[in-house]
Amino acid sequence: MAVKLTPQAPSAQPGPPEGDTPRTIVSRSSGSDKIFRGVLRSAGMAVLVINALILIFLILRSLSAFQRAGFGFFTTRSFFPETSSQFGIAALLPGSAEIAVVALLIAVPTGIGIALFISEYAPPALRGAMIAVIDLMAAIPSVIYALWGLFFLMPRILGFDQWLSHHLAFIPVFRFSKTNFVSNYAGAPFIAGVVVSLMVIPIITSLSRQVFSQAPQGEREAAYALGSTKWGMIRTVVLPFGRGGVIGASMLGLGRALGETIAVTFILTPIDNTGTFNIIHALEGGGNTITAEIANFIFQYDPKGKAALLACGLVLFASTLIVNSVASVIVSRSRSGAATQD
Repeated sequence: MAVKLTPQAPSAQPGPPEGDTPRTIVSRSSGSDKIFRGVLRSAGMAVLVINALILIFLILRSLSAFQRAGFGFFTTRSFFPETSSQFGIAALLPGSAEIAVVALLIAVPTGIGIALFISEYAPPALRGAMIAVIDLMAAIPSVIYALWGLFFLMPRILGFDQWLSHHLAFIPVFRFSKTNFVSNYAGAPFIAGVVVSLMVIPIITSLSRQVFSQAPQGEREAAYALGSTKWGMIRTVVLPFGRGGVIGASMLGLGRALGETIAVTFILTPIDNTGTFNIIHALEGGGNTITAEIANFIFQYDPKGKAALLACGLVLFASTLIVNSVASVIVSRSRSGAATQD
């Protein structure tokens, strides 16, 4: 016997009772809230305006230097802007990069280690004290670090520099060339890099600690449930979670190291700007950086020389801006950055 099936009409969804419509809740800001938001908005816009004004100032004041040197400004390894049109940032940029690399090689592992200890191992009483000390290190003026490095660190680290050059000379960076016109270890880029690393450590430590502390508690407990040790949990959960934040913190530290002026000026022994300085020999006394050159000669050069120094400042400003922007992008695209934004 055939059974005839008839399609059934879809059941109507129950709707709200007649006259019962959702009401939009509108929060009316008080006068104090409007003032507070206006102040914050103005402060944020002021940062953009100030940076734009600095950029415009550097561009306008350095145009004459770029017109004189042309593209050779980026390749010439001599810097005599008052007497020659052949001058370039290539005579100063390697020294800045060398000191920044030395600083990061010391600051990155040290900062990550301190951050891991504070967030994972330190007892609560000690954790608060260590966080306060790290914040205090970030607030110490650069001139204090410079004086400490000049009068305390340098006399005590010269023996260590000599030991490195004698026993690790097979590594190019520790090779000390006796034929160099500077025949001592004082005022070397290595010493300046050590002092700059002390200024970078608080930045890397603070940012890394915040990232590590945001590692998901559920993943931590899952690692322990699978029989992981404390270090195993850190290696499989905390470090992968905070990888993007650590990279961003390191790049922010790089920007800080590239722009350091006072400590480098106090410690680094100036040499002539002929470009003969060998960047590989970090233990040899003497060197030049962009910041030290600007600090030493901005009031001594004629208008041509000042324009060249401002052109170097423009390149440094753009480099720091790019490094910080890339660091922000890396942090925002990482798991830790997404967790922070949420």
